[in-house]
Amino acid sequence: MKIEIDNDSGFCFGVVTAITKAEEELDKSGSLYCLGDIVHNSDEVQRLAQKGLTVITHSDLSRLNNVKVLLRAHGEPPATYATAEKNGIQIIDATCPVVLRLQQRIKQSYDTEAAQRPQIVIYGKKGHAEVNGLVGQTNGEAIVVESVDELDRIDFNRPIALYSQTTKSLDGFHDVIEQIRQRMAPGVKFESFDTICRQVANRAEKMRLFARSHDVVLFVAGKKSSNGKVLYAHCLEENPHTHLISNPAEIDPTWLEGALSVGICGATSTPRWLMEKVRDTIELMNSPSD
Repeated sequence: MKIEIDNDSGFCFGVVTAITKAEEELDKSGSLYCLGDIVHNSDEVQRLAQKGLTVITHSDLSRLNNVKVLLRAHGEPPATYATAEKNGIQIIDATCPVVLRLQQRIKQSYDTEAAQRPQIVIYGKKGHAEVNGLVGQTNGEAIVVESVDELDRIDFNRPIALYSQTTKSLDGFHDVIEQIRQRMAPGVKFESFDTICRQVANRAEKMRLFARSHDVVLFVAGKKSSNGKVLYAHCLEENPHTHLISNPAEIDPTWLEGALSVGICGATSTPRWLMEKVRDTIELMNSPSD
């Protein structure tokens, strides 16, 4: 049996930076707080917890004083920075540069004089950490839409500035643009800004090719990973013998029966070491018994 790990899978550079910053601080001091899971992968969160990383909530943050707190790649709203300053908390900021630029662009749109300010619409997942940080740039006024079915919440007689969560689908974003264009009142200004991270967006097509080239595909992702759900769906569409697992313990040996090639791939939040553990487990399952 041929077993291949997809070289285009695994951490995006934003996640790599966040984990590197966490590990550098843990190596120095042995302890660090992180606001939310540093990455949507419980195995990686557990690995870092063993090194001294403690995950906290926003409620916890408001009760802490004079400690160091890492902000993960997803970014945070201005209120988080205000709380940290008030409580003497030192921020280690690992906000992804792509997300940071998007936050700044949205804030610039919002800071326009009220009479000229457009409706700020964000194509994204409600409640997602990144989206919460984006909405925070608008004092909570931005309209979040998850699909074209939610566009009725927009006033098409007023100017619109449309942005996207960095990890959303390009096709979905283009559908939203087209629907808004068709519904805009004549002469009313509509601007859309493509703020989707290409490192993430380009993975979908590569992953489709990868899924197509194997008999069986094991897609490794944490249960909380939005990106994982999207990329898994692409693989499954291409290859019906694709299975979603969060770790090697979830592999069903019957999936591998008769397979000559097995592909292992994952989300932008899936560590390489975890995909390697999946490969090693398959090799053990496939080795001849004594």
